[in-house]
Amino acid sequence: MKRTNILITVLLFFQLMLRGQQQETVGKSPWGPQDQIGTLNMMTEASKLQVLSKISSGKTYDLSVEYFVGMPSFHSLGDPGYQYWLTHTPHGTIVDNPNGLGEEMNRKVSYTGDAISLYTHMGTHIDALNHFGLDGKIWNGFTPEEYLGNKGWKKTGAETIPPIIARGVLLDVADAKGPLPKNYHITSQDLQLTLKKQGIKLKSGDVVLIRTGQAEFYEDASHYLDNYPGIGLEAVKWLVEEQGIMLLGADNLSFEAFPPEREDNWVPVHTYLLAEKGVMFIEQLSLEELSKDEVYEFAFIAASLKLRGASGSPMRPLAIPFNTKK
Repeated sequence: MKRTNILITVLLFFQLMLRGQQQETVGKSPWGPQDQIGTLNMMTEASKLQVLSKISSGKTYDLSVEYFVGMPSFHSLGDPGYQYWLTHTPHGTIVDNPNGLGEEMNRKVSYTGDAISLYTHMGTHIDALNHFGLDGKIWNGFTPEEYLGNKGWKKTGAETIPPIIARGVLLDVADAKGPLPKNYHITSQDLQLTLKKQGIKLKSGDVVLIRTGQAEFYEDASHYLDNYPGIGLEAVKWLVEEQGIMLLGADNLSFEAFPPEREDNWVPVHTYLLAEKGVMFIEQLSLEELSKDEVYEFAFIAASLKLRGASGSPMRPLAIPFNTKK
């Protein structure tokens, strides 16, 4: 009889697991059928002013990485790497005389120009809500049949992302737990341990940045790309559903850990945040200086390029501490 009860319990458990996996579906925005920015609606003029009023010094931390030829990229998925080339050089201008002003002028005025080509999900960048969807739809039920043209999405493109000013919190998991094992999935228990050690509490509307320690290896692409520690699905649900965070970020390649926790979804954290909950996030942050100086609470200020229709955009976030250590 006991074996039968145990068997029934096990079967019910796996049925619940399967049912849970089947519940992935695109979310409808509580901010209305035309909403394109999800939880960034939590920002108000009052909330931004409150954050700015807490700044007590001019010390600023740049949370972005550099772009350079050979930088880490998603080339294994077929996406282009970062390319840089010169379009004008001082001596080349003398030889070519492109402005038609002659050798004397071009020897006097040294002219350098350049151009770049990049995948929009390289370096420090924010993922727009159209980056990943479920069953053909993106956040708020927008469909490609109606809103995806030859020049990008007509809804939730990177151009809709507003400048962000909010309370920022660093969760230095790599410091609280020590070096993370390869491909480690960060849990909610890890986050709570980190918060306790740092003496910080999260608030609704926060920007939460997670340090895995991967940014230390950013200059070495082969090393950086050989390890994928990141947040797990259970932990990100805790942040969104129980803590009410507005925006997330991390210092690793793709925010979540790989390999994925689900067999039926290769990017379950991406689809949960972007498609189900309307929560954007920032990847490939530089959090080493914040960690070194033990700056855990700050004004987070950032803006991305307004790339119309794009699924992501380069971003240069700044952190300005609320209180400077003496």
